[in-house]
Amino acid sequence: MTWNRMGNRATVSAGIVAMCMAMSSLVAQAAEPKFPKKTGVQTPGVQHDIAELVPSATFEVMGHPDWMAVTDDAVWVTSSSANHVVRLDAKTNQPGAVVTVAKPCAGLAIGFGSLWIPSCGDHTVVRVDSKTGAPQATVAAGPADSEGGIAVGAGSVWIVTSKESDLVRIDPATNAVTAHIRIPAGSFNPIFANGSVWVSSNAGGTLVRVDPATNKVVSETPVGPMPRFLTVGAGSVWVLNQGDGTIARVDAETGKRTALIAAGIPGLGGEIAFGAGAVWATVFDFPITRIDPAGDTVTGQWHGAGGDSIRVGHNAIWLSSYSGAKVWRLPVPAR
Repeated sequence: MTWNRMGNRATVSAGIVAMCMAMSSLVAQAAEPKFPKKTGVQTPGVQHDIAELVPSATFEVMGHPDWMAVTDDAVWVTSSSANHVVRLDAKTNQPGAVVTVAKPCAGLAIGFGSLWIPSCGDHTVVRVDSKTGAPQATVAAGPADSEGGIAVGAGSVWIVTSKESDLVRIDPATNAVTAHIRIPAGSFNPIFANGSVWVSSNAGGTLVRVDPATNKVVSETPVGPMPRFLTVGAGSVWVLNQGDGTIARVDAETGKRTALIAAGIPGLGGEIAFGAGAVWATVFDFPITRIDPAGDTVTGQWHGAGGDSIRVGHNAIWLSSYSGAKVWRLPVPAR
């Protein structure tokens, strides 16, 4: 290398910058998990274009609408990039109250007259009135992962607050943390069912069961690669596995996996919900996948734009378009 001329110095500098960028790219690629291509299901007649479903209402939501929660008269939706949570009125189909939260993330939960909002910006859980959005409390229990979750059950609110995995129990009467429960590292998404707290271990490939009576882990069930999002229905906990796009069904009483359904929807992001007698999953490119719990089969799958969060309520499917800055209210598709 020659440093005698300005041109040489510029050339060397450019080379060093290029080399550093290339090395950074290689590191980033190595850090990113590799997923198989989304293919969806191959059953004839099951796949449809999302354009076939005509919304009964379309809500424009600033930023990137993501997590949703259903109340008796509305749907709440987060937008982390806009630092707020918006109430969508189910009667008028109009947006209403807007709650300012620093980077709302890791799900939403409804319970004890409140909406519980994890904040990735302030590393807290924000509690607001579930009807008006009026602030009620802030709990010092920050979410461990932006794709994590928050749950309500056994008289408490539950959230994982560290990647080592500290499951925190919050008493809604005092807004204080009353227990720290050690669960397997890399577990982020809790849900409550049949008297237990269940947490998917994205790193371990299992569904972890916690007894709230003892605040201890009582079992682990292998469910598939990189399990993440959870829902409850038909006596089961349903798990969306990001690693291969399968959906695992776990008996909520015995803790045994009873089915593994090939949905063909791997990758980061997505969500799963139960309602209208079915399981509903969403990911980019395949915004709606419907599973019949009677036969553990995919009975409908819609491909196209949209997706990333899904909920069922008020006789409708609520689907976010993360990249399109919208939430659609859709009719429940006929079987």
